[in-house]
Amino acid sequence: MLYQICNGVVQFGAETILEDINFEIRDTEKIAIVGRNGCGKTTLLKLIAGEIDLTKRDSDEDMYIAKAGKPEIGYLKQMTFEDNTISLEKEVRKVFAHMVEMQKQLEELRKKMEENPDEKNVKNYTDYQENFTFIGGYYYEKEYETVIRKFGFTEEDKQKPLAEFSGGQRTKIAFMKLLLSKPDILLLDEPTNHLDIDTIEWLENYLKNYSKAVVLVSHDRMFLDKIVDVVYEIEYGTPARYPGNYTHFLEEKKKNWEKMAKDYSLQQKEIARLYAIVDKFKNKPTKVAMTKSKLKAIEHMDKLEAPARYDTKTFHLNFEPKRESVKDVLRVMNLAIGYEEVLSRISLEIKKGDKVGIIGGNGIGKSTFLKTIVSELPALEGSFSFGAQVDVGYFDQQLAQYSSEKTVLQDFWDEYPALLQQDVRSALGAFLFSQEEVFKTVSMLSGGERVRLALCKLFKSKPNFLILDEPTNHMDILSKETLESMLKAFPGTLLFVSHDRYFVNQVANKLLVFDEDQVTLYQYGYEEYLEKTGRNQQEALEAEQKNIKAEKSLPTNEKTYYNPGKEKSKKDRQLQKIEEKILHCEQEIQNLKDEMLRPEYASMYSKLSEFTKKIEEKEEELLELMEKWEDVDQNM
Repeated sequence: MLYQICNGVVQFGAETILEDINFEIRDTEKIAIVGRNGCGKTTLLKLIAGEIDLTKRDSDEDMYIAKAGKPEIGYLKQMTFEDNTISLEKEVRKVFAHMVEMQKQLEELRKKMEENPDEKNVKNYTDYQENFTFIGGYYYEKEYETVIRKFGFTEEDKQKPLAEFSGGQRTKIAFMKLLLSKPDILLLDEPTNHLDIDTIEWLENYLKNYSKAVVLVSHDRMFLDKIVDVVYEIEYGTPARYPGNYTHFLEEKKKNWEKMAKDYSLQQKEIARLYAIVDKFKNKPTKVAMTKSKLKAIEHMDKLEAPARYDTKTFHLNFEPKRESVKDVLRVMNLAIGYEEVLSRISLEIKKGDKVGIIGGNGIGKSTFLKTIVSELPALEGSFSFGAQVDVGYFDQQLAQYSSEKTVLQDFWDEYPALLQQDVRSALGAFLFSQEEVFKTVSMLSGGERVRLALCKLFKSKPNFLILDEPTNHMDILSKETLESMLKAFPGTLLFVSHDRYFVNQVANKLLVFDEDQVTLYQYGYEEYLEKTGRNQQEALEAEQKNIKAEKSLPTNEKTYYNPGKEKSKKDRQLQKIEEKILHCEQEIQNLKDEMLRPEYASMYSKLSEFTKKIEEKEEELLELMEKWEDVDQNM
């Protein structure tokens, strides 16, 4: 057990935020903390990080936090910059100070061994080199370069002082330092915010292969599914542990709730049956003993409580556009977008009923494109035009976060002054602004509440063409699922930017993909896009990670010296590499066989033939790898 909280409670003043906290981090577990906005997820992270303490209580209950040794805990909010005048490169490289010192010590031991290659000096050097290799001493430079590139920084950026970077970029720099410092427990709060899809996919693989424990809060369901092996859900102030990824957690939670509901119902029926017997025979002298025994049976029952209902409170709205648009909704002709320089050029046609998701890297024009077609930015070249009777509703992630001293009621009413108060209250109530909530000022609202208010105002105008820029930012998972359902049922046309792949996969039937050199419209959704474009990122990333791991034990610029164990170590590494390839190949064969058995392919003979051919090819590859393994093993 690396870290444990037992029977914990956290209170702020008289308000209890979390109670009955029983939380464990074991070895290298990847743990997700999930729950509704405001349930206490970030509070739990701060508790683990040591930023807040458990609330002391006057009770006999054993309450404590236990740690194995002194685990290093890394939390992004703890990362600050002491000197804003130094360069990005110097700031990030601070995390490698101990590596640099070890390199110096290793070089000294090497020189000493070359001068006097006795058994003691060789052993000292070999032991120190093994330790240096184990902590990643031979590949930290490559990892540094990879992280810099994946987070979108250039060679020129490395030399810029920290003061020149925006708030979002500085957060990324702190995040990079945290990842590269490799704490024993890595705490991450919404790590995918403001990252593009390529970086999110890279981060997934990095965290999945992280050799220590990770605890994260995220509303990105696909991200959680691919990384975590334990989920803690906070509901009604209490965390509950579920082994497995996010999808498995949902299944288990549903099963547990249904079993508890069934057991409770059966017990209530049994209690009612026993009381019915007592009522029927209580006045009969010959049945007194029997009625007493029934009452005792009820009294001695271990009474079950009715399971709490899921916390499913969310906004709701089924809206129809006030009118239908024509078939041709939007036509874009060689449109050059940007500020001073052209970021991207786009040509496309959007038809009525299309739901187009926009994906791509940061800084290449996705949001700029939306701002251009709603006339918030001028086009640099080319043109665009909307069809007849197209009513546009535009949601801007940044504008949605504005501040105002108006109340929620006033803010909405100013947008629709002709409405009666009853209609205003009804519209706001559908988006969870009811009773006293409508008298909050806009400035008092959380990020998620401001998004809800912006969407409420947008949908009230009943547009037939929705243009949305990152609408799910600041939303919890249930709110995302609600918005997904609304947009899937929306009879109009939709164009939206999102980095949430699950959301894109659920909603979009077409994809507009922004790359560095071009913008392409695909006539299908996200899942089919991954298949048809061969963007099997997971395999590519795993291969990259394996290459990095293999390079751990390859020292560079080493002088020749006598080391009795060197050749054996080299052969061991060769065998290890081949064994990894064999395991990977066997897994690919098994995956193909499992896929081949899916019911939908039972009568698709061309598909079955394709699977058979792929399996035969992989089995030949496996045979070659086995022969190679034998050759290396025999020559040791």
